[in-house]
Amino acid sequence: MKKSNRSNVDPFIVMDVMEAARQAEQSGKNIIHMEVGQPGTPAPKLANETVEKQIKSNNLGYTVALGLPELRSRISKLYGEWYNLDLNPERVIITTGSSGAFILSFATLFDQGNRVGIGSPGYPSYRQILKAQSLIPVDIETDLQNKFQPLPEDIKSNNLNGLLVASPANPTGSMLDKSSLEKLIVTCKENDVSFISDEIYHGIEYETKSVSALEITDDCYVINSFSKYFSMTGWRIGWMVVPEDHVRQVEKISQNLFICPPHVSQIAALAALDAKDELNENVKLYKKNREILLKELPDAGFTTFSPPEGAFYIYVDISKFSKDSLNFCKKVLNEAGVAITPGLDFDQKRGSSTIRFSYARSTEDIIEGCKRIKQFMTKNYD
Repeated sequence: MKKSNRSNVDPFIVMDVMEAARQAEQSGKNIIHMEVGQPGTPAPKLANETVEKQIKSNNLGYTVALGLPELRSRISKLYGEWYNLDLNPERVIITTGSSGAFILSFATLFDQGNRVGIGSPGYPSYRQILKAQSLIPVDIETDLQNKFQPLPEDIKSNNLNGLLVASPANPTGSMLDKSSLEKLIVTCKENDVSFISDEIYHGIEYETKSVSALEITDDCYVINSFSKYFSMTGWRIGWMVVPEDHVRQVEKISQNLFICPPHVSQIAALAALDAKDELNENVKLYKKNREILLKELPDAGFTTFSPPEGAFYIYVDISKFSKDSLNFCKKVLNEAGVAITPGLDFDQKRGSSTIRFSYARSTEDIIEGCKRIKQFMTKNYD
């Protein structure tokens, strides 16, 4: 039976790294995980307690496609708390993780063959989801000087139908300030380019608060998730905010593709929104881990990177050591027992010379990981 061309997407290499690390652990090795963007902190206690009660009530089933009204309303209040915005809850759509939001966004905004710009390096699943929907991902090559973020001229020069930006970004942790974000949004509007803002790392910032695209315009799509700041990766629950006249269109697609987001996850998410103290303690942990890596990585020989302003990643140039990041990471895993991610996922052109460290796990793991990496570098590259 013939397979479709649009299903011919690339593998998500970080998942392959996770599997290799799992196999190493199964064989008895102790592995420090610095490869995956999964918080080492658990879901908020309040979320778990609320779900336990809900399960005992035996009252779980389909919800409306747009999500529980009380959850949509509570998320709208979050925009008041974080950005001082008065957001109509009718514009909030609950999704099956941010991945579900990307699928709905691309299906609503673009037609087959449309060109959508994504920063490179950037989150690899953007590219693959676009391909799977018969859309054309356009890699915008960014550089260290501009904190690995796109520029307004990139919009004009690439004949785009859409632009997707992330701030804080994966894999670099870089952020757009309000002026830079506004310039991108204005240029998109002037050129009839749809604008999508990936804000799933909002809440995890270290020096300044992230800017939401909604602070600048209502004519955009904003995507967020409970996976990162709320430490709820496995619950697969997220949300998107769209213009009011797009809600019904997104709803119809969501009804048919997803029926509704998982009811139990929506219950957990609603409770998690009130766990502010616990969640902010998590951010303090990431900040401590970040400070450790910013000190220890240069001591290990890794000196070329943009200090992360948010999220929990550091994206490092290893070209002076290796032009084969995949084998470099395999060697680190096998010899040092540390799992890190090759840049191939994030940058198809230059990723063979870059790697990503995640510092979302415990501080003890980060300290031990740095110790092992420094020993590995001394042994192999001194």
